[in-house]
Amino acid sequence: MRLRKPMWGENTSTKGTQMIVADLLQDKKYRILMIAPTEPITSLARRLFDAHVGCMIVSRSGRTIDGIISERDVVRGLAENAGRIDKLTVADLMTKSVITCSPNDDVSSVAKTMTQRRIRHVPVVQDGDKLVGVISIGDVLKSRMGELELQANVLRDYTIALR
Repeated sequence: MRLRKPMWGENTSTKGTQMIVADLLQDKKYRILMIAPTEPITSLARRLFDAHVGCMIVSRSGRTIDGIISERDVVRGLAENAGRIDKLTVADLMTKSVITCSPNDDVSSVAKTMTQRRIRHVPVVQDGDKLVGVISIGDVLKSRMGELELQANVLRDYTIALR
């Protein structure tokens, strides 16, 4: 795991270093799933189901992000277009204004953004627009649980050493 050195002026009283997004990506074993904006929603639903994932990156080129589409977008589309959902394309329901992060962003700031914006998936881009991964709120929670477990073990070992 790589840890980010604190920047000048940052509060370093708790850990001195923070987990960064690149650490989350390093632990993940997957490929980035993309779908074209012209694909029917029924194809998207099948691909989400088959891959056991909650979102896909929408891209015409396969290299850049045109949008993101999630299960939540499909449910919203179903509610708004009940009789004609099978006529819709990914472009009709995708989120076009995509919030992204960098591999060098600290996980806690990304978690805060995800919570405030009520989003569950964030594409990771570097060098402006090169897509390098996607992190989910589950990835963030898993890393936080690992940090808490480590802290609990350190405290336990410390209290045992004091006896």
